[in-house]
Amino acid sequence: MKSATQNATLFYDYQQKDIATIFTNIESKPDQKLLYQLPTGGGKTMIFSEIARKYLSQYDKQVMILTHRNELCKQTSTTLKKLTVHNKIIGSKTKNFKSNATCYVAMVETLRNRIKSKKINTKNVGLVIIDEAHHNSFRKLTKKFKHAFIIGATATPFSSDVSKPMNRYYDGLITGESIANLIENGFLAKPKSYQYEIELNSLKTGIHGDFTVSSSNELYGSAPMQELLLQAYKDNANGKKTLIFNNGIAVSKLVEENFKAAGIPVRHLDNKTSEEERKEILQWFKKTKNAVLTSVSILTTGFDEPTVKHVILNRATTSITLYHQMVGRGARRLASKKTFGITDLGNNIQRFGAWEAPLDWKYIFDHPDDFAKQLHYQIAGNSSSQSPALTSELRSHFPKTLEMAFDIDSHFQEALDMDKKHKSVIQESIRQQAKMCLDNAETLSHALELAAMLTPEVQWRVKQYVKCLESASPSYKTWLMEDYQKRLEGLIKKVYAKIHAHDQTA
Repeated sequence: MKSATQNATLFYDYQQKDIATIFTNIESKPDQKLLYQLPTGGGKTMIFSEIARKYLSQYDKQVMILTHRNELCKQTSTTLKKLTVHNKIIGSKTKNFKSNATCYVAMVETLRNRIKSKKINTKNVGLVIIDEAHHNSFRKLTKKFKHAFIIGATATPFSSDVSKPMNRYYDGLITGESIANLIENGFLAKPKSYQYEIELNSLKTGIHGDFTVSSSNELYGSAPMQELLLQAYKDNANGKKTLIFNNGIAVSKLVEENFKAAGIPVRHLDNKTSEEERKEILQWFKKTKNAVLTSVSILTTGFDEPTVKHVILNRATTSITLYHQMVGRGARRLASKKTFGITDLGNNIQRFGAWEAPLDWKYIFDHPDDFAKQLHYQIAGNSSSQSPALTSELRSHFPKTLEMAFDIDSHFQEALDMDKKHKSVIQESIRQQAKMCLDNAETLSHALELAAMLTPEVQWRVKQYVKCLESASPSYKTWLMEDYQKRLEGLIKKVYAKIHAHDQTA
């Protein structure tokens, strides 16, 4: 076995410091539950593998390391072996299990089943390490290790289920080096972000709080969004090894189709891809310099390809953990790669802040409800600015329009700030809707039909405008609705006539 001095040379100063801090806690209170936070790319697996090695060298007890995916099991086992820790994987294919090792790496569900069938005795386990600890699947299993020291490792110590906060299951939090410091000291690549303001009103949240696949497919599968993605890639990442993250398989396959048509080397990967094909695709991605890999729910954890130079978030998420995991896939530092790019097509940076920006994780751990409320506010936004009239059915009549919304409140405030007349807000609103109707119609009569369909949206905008005025009478509101519709139709006719008069003279 390697000596402590030899082992220390494998670790950076900040890693050695965290190992020492965690081990001090193990020695002082052996039945404690601690959460350890370190950014993606900081080397969590190396750190907790060294803690396992050090623990086994000092205590006559076993170590159990829990993961939630098969790939993470294999990676952890490999890292342990590098540190001379003999270990055994308890996987779904492990039959006739025999306790013949001091360190085990296990999938959560598999371990739960083995404990239930009494094939594993947990009494001699003195240390339990939980990777990706923000997943709630580990929660019930920790009760089986009543006298063990439990360490949960995660980049984001905020529970994936806000109703089950992490401070309910852990006694305290140890925070490692920040992303900013890891960048400054050359351990992570520096990001350059490209943000696009995307209208997300059509997205719906599911029972787990994140945006549903069906509503994401509808938005991101639309022609305007697919065109925007392709253009954003050409503008920001052309020729660079790129990962594209999507929320739905249908969208990811459409991305593959459109990128191929544009002559871009691209492959699609999702959790239904066979293991053999997946290996082939990842090998292709590794070897191909300007490869693009579009994926769904498969590369956020257990995937490490340092040569990735650009990450495209072709989705919105309400999960800060998923946000950090996606961006982190491009943050690996190489001698030939000091920076990487982030293209955000889901307002994620606006929602969570820049990936490299400091977060007070101790406050978030101690006050998860406050943080959850803050996130919810950022996700929901000001509900008064989101029109209930912009239904999916209405949007389907405007396929060439990327953004149908118009925030009356913000435009009104801007008019005040710039000393413009209030009515300029209504004028801008009418111009936007006239353009929408003309962009999506072949004939004048069709454009006017589209304008009529917008009546509920017009009524909502006028109501918002009148609220901003505060002192407007009900009769003024009624008049303004009628006047708005007339002016909208008038502008459509006027612009349509100009366009076609120009076509005839051309």
